[in-house]
Amino acid sequence: MKRPLEFSLFRAMALIVCILAISGLAAAAPPYVITNDDATFPFTGVSFFSQAQNGQLVLQQQVATIGTGIGGGFFGANRISVLNSGNQSCVFASEAGTHDIVGINVNTLALGGSASGSDSDDGSGNGIGLAGNTQNLYASFVDSNTIGTFQVLGGCGLTFIGDTAVSGLEGGFINGMAVHGNMLIATYTDGTIESFDISGGTPVSHGDKQISTATLKAKGATYPNSIDITSDGRFAIFGDTATSLSVEISDISSGKLAKTKVFSFTTSISASNVILSPDETILYVVNSQGDAVSALFFNKTQGRLSAGCTSNPIRGYSKNWSYLVGVTLVSQSGNGGGVYVTEF
Repeated sequence: MKRPLEFSLFRAMALIVCILAISGLAAAAPPYVITNDDATFPFTGVSFFSQAQNGQLVLQQQVATIGTGIGGGFFGANRISVLNSGNQSCVFASEAGTHDIVGINVNTLALGGSASGSDSDDGSGNGIGLAGNTQNLYASFVDSNTIGTFQVLGGCGLTFIGDTAVSGLEGGFINGMAVHGNMLIATYTDGTIESFDISGGTPVSHGDKQISTATLKAKGATYPNSIDITSDGRFAIFGDTATSLSVEISDISSGKLAKTKVFSFTTSISASNVILSPDETILYVVNSQGDAVSALFFNKTQGRLSAGCTSNPIRGYSKNWSYLVGVTLVSQSGNGGGVYVTEF
């Protein structure tokens, strides 16, 4: 079978990667692939990689941080959030072992500050996920089932505003989060999905909490994990943890989550991490409990997926690593040029 898409892969003991897009006054910030190294005591940090012309990654610097990670956690909980607001470029990284979030100035690769939530906020078992906009950063403290709201300050600092208690319909823990405009969308480990209004800063539920269609059909054997949202805010895409490749799409044009439509494929196992290409023609799917990456064709007008291709098996599965996890694009234009994926 022809494979028209190039899959660029690298190995790093990290849980999530993001690429910093260049725009506005922040154009002085160089583009990096950034990893939250999520190491346990005594040392952790955030690593910045540059891209060589052949796509290989070159470590530029590891910025030592104050707290510690946990070396694991839920697939959907992004440990990195990138802010490129036009007047400052920041990377925020969660440190679940010490319950805090650190900010780094991308221009100087220097620490900008750190902040913790309330005394009861806890992500030490399964991580702290991050999502945000230019004003606020939202942190999903998985073990305490709370969303902490932090105000973004100058110099990549943060200040804690307050907590929102959350839970799945069947008691599931919060997992993935994504933000678009005034909407925050979350997944839970029992198959629940929910959206929130964040126009006032702190999340307020839209009252659309529901068990996903795939979870209901599979009687709990499948559940939404990671989330991506189309640039026009019309569709939310959920990558599912499943024994096959299952992706769900919800129409959110009403301002709330509609019942999800399920798109299933037999080409690989699981879809716990997903990312849309910049032109939104391709959905890259990390077969997190398999040994490959798949690409599905996405119709952004209809919100539908069709079969694409799957990479060859990635070397080292089972022998050197157990799961494929975080994903980011090689390029911020066109179909993305492939992806970088971390191995845990």
